[in-house]
Amino acid sequence: MHELSLCQSLLDQVEQIAREHGATRVDRILLKIGPLSGVEGALLQHAYPLAAAGTIAAQAELVIEPSQIRVRCRQCEAETDATPNRLLCGACGSFETRLISGDELLLANLELTIPDSDD
Repeated sequence: MHELSLCQSLLDQVEQIAREHGATRVDRILLKIGPLSGVEGALLQHAYPLAAAGTIAAQAELVIEPSQIRVRCRQCEAETDATPNRLLCGACGSFETRLISGDELLLANLELTIPDSDD
């Protein structure tokens, strides 16, 4: 299962960030996943508890937000939304576009519990 290895890599990154900030717990993880990323959000959600068991993020809520597919046209320079099977410019209809978002798997936000330094 490819999503399990993605979860393990994600948790490595999350644990490193938590350590750097002196966190005692990870409360929430926000991911942005593009439709062209090759990642199934539901499978990632399903694999997460298994990968997170025994980590600082074991009780964290995993929130997945889909991101939009956006392209920049090489003809008219417009940035527009597109669909997975039609990466055409929404302004002029050109097929000469460059993908600017929609293929990402991005750790967008972490909510951590960090103890007071006064304690």
